[in-house]
Amino acid sequence: MATTTGRQGGRPLIQSTRGAIVAGHYLAGEAGMAEFRAGGNAVDAAAAAGFALTVVMPHQNGLAGEAPMLVQAAGDDAPVAVNGNGTAPAAATLEAYTGLGLDLIPGDGLLPAVVPATPAAWIALLRRFGTRRLADVLAPAIELAEGGFPMYDELHGVIAASADRFRRDWPSSAETFLTGPKGAPPPVGTIFRQGALAATLKALARADRLHRRRDDGLRAALDAFYRGSIARRIDRHCRQAVPDGTGTAHTGLLREEDLAAYEARIEPPVSVTYRGWRVHKCSTWCQGPAMLQALKLLEGYDLKSMGHNSADYVHTVVEAMKLAFADREFHYGDPQFVRVPFGRLLSAAYARQRRELIDAASASMELRPGGAQPLTARDVRAVNARFGAPSGPAHGDTTAVHAVDAAGTIVAVITSGGWLQSSPVIEGVGCPLGTRGQMFSLAAGHPNAPAPGKRPRTSLTPSLAGRTGRRAQWSFGSPGGDCQDQWALQFFLNVTAFGLSAQEAVEAPTFWSGHWPSSFYPRAAAPGVLHLESRIAPAVRAELRRRGHRVRVEAPFAGGNAMAVSIDAGGVLRAAASPRHEPAYAMGW
Repeated sequence: MATTTGRQGGRPLIQSTRGAIVAGHYLAGEAGMAEFRAGGNAVDAAAAAGFALTVVMPHQNGLAGEAPMLVQAAGDDAPVAVNGNGTAPAAATLEAYTGLGLDLIPGDGLLPAVVPATPAAWIALLRRFGTRRLADVLAPAIELAEGGFPMYDELHGVIAASADRFRRDWPSSAETFLTGPKGAPPPVGTIFRQGALAATLKALARADRLHRRRDDGLRAALDAFYRGSIARRIDRHCRQAVPDGTGTAHTGLLREEDLAAYEARIEPPVSVTYRGWRVHKCSTWCQGPAMLQALKLLEGYDLKSMGHNSADYVHTVVEAMKLAFADREFHYGDPQFVRVPFGRLLSAAYARQRRELIDAASASMELRPGGAQPLTARDVRAVNARFGAPSGPAHGDTTAVHAVDAAGTIVAVITSGGWLQSSPVIEGVGCPLGTRGQMFSLAAGHPNAPAPGKRPRTSLTPSLAGRTGRRAQWSFGSPGGDCQDQWALQFFLNVTAFGLSAQEAVEAPTFWSGHWPSSFYPRAAAPGVLHLESRIAPAVRAELRRRGHRVRVEAPFAGGNAMAVSIDAGGVLRAAASPRHEPAYAMGW
């Protein structure tokens, strides 16, 4: 049974003994809990919650989006990653984009669409580590899509902000999301249904039920999405011209053959040790190793003695992140296509060398990648001025699910893409395509330049961690684009350096930098800008300004939406959810 240990002024820390889960929406969390109660493990629970999230949070993730995963299975010595990132179409060459006169791939429409990864990723995870039938795991998501759920403020606001564009450019999106009176957004508190999405999910469940053997059913469902009528509908959808942020209508490059060739690979994660811990991230097809680089830099400091969220602490962490994310910009790409120097970037020797660049008294205003010419603040501003601003929503947000069971299986998933505001709904499928191709660089020779079958360097970055020599015991992360690993890093340090509980750690005041170029169109950067939640002390803010940081004070709970689950040596499971986004909730059984 679950119990809570509360503190005045915050949400309770959930504690349980059979299963614990945290998800970006409480209805998705309950979908996962239903799997636990039915005898499923943490993977089954996470998958049920993940599919449900594509229904109840279509502004933050979708069935045709992405879902990078990390899992430590009970009985296994080490975790693995599920490469739930979409691949570029066969037609997505550097020349194809630059031939259109583009400096950047737009963040919306069809041109940046990559192969949908979410169904394949969940099926790969279930095949390797799950126990339940896909039809059972999908049942809550089907019910939420077909029977509906109450419209809530955040989702209503995103639909309302996109309504004019839907009416003008994307009729399939208008039909799906403008279901209120006289074609208005559905009012808050009314039941919102998604019939076409329910039919797609039912098709996957039906393919599964046609087979007696669980593995055969999972394979059949995979074929139903990637090699059947759904793939053909996606192909037809991408052949139409759709207006995007360039001010021009473009067709997509994605074709039926690209879906048929797709595979969500299971592969080793990347990891480092840090002060008695081992931290695991997905590889450089995401930004995850930047957090590992920051940890190796910070290993040389006594952060605890600086004091939690003191000026010294915030300055040191931010300056370390600037160096790590500069390397992300110049060295990271899909390791299946480019040689990423992991041995150097994650080494103690490299961290010592780079640590010398951190000035304790002054904020850096340059991008300083190792082995590359630094870019000054003037250079970055010039790049931003040339690229200008997008003509519509640049991207959506992201959500997550983390789960752990009594046997010790623990899962971390950051799920995103396929945002309702970024691409039109696919007729007959009920959801938009993901636009993650916007993250490719159109600079020839860049490790993140596009190529057929290549995965763009995504911002999605789940985390697992455990005491050195032991299996992973923590699953954590935060939505938030380029801030994901900034907030995940702060959560981890809150726990390991300052001894906060998981709930205290997700609620603690946060800070974040806009110093390096964004992963999202139009690649804006704000050199030296440091955002601080207003709960960080005024004296700290003043000292950071004195050191040269361009401080922006934000609302008390503006930064991050960290979530976490854990299992301790006594078998106690814990789950915590930040209160920053109301639908996110932790649950236990």
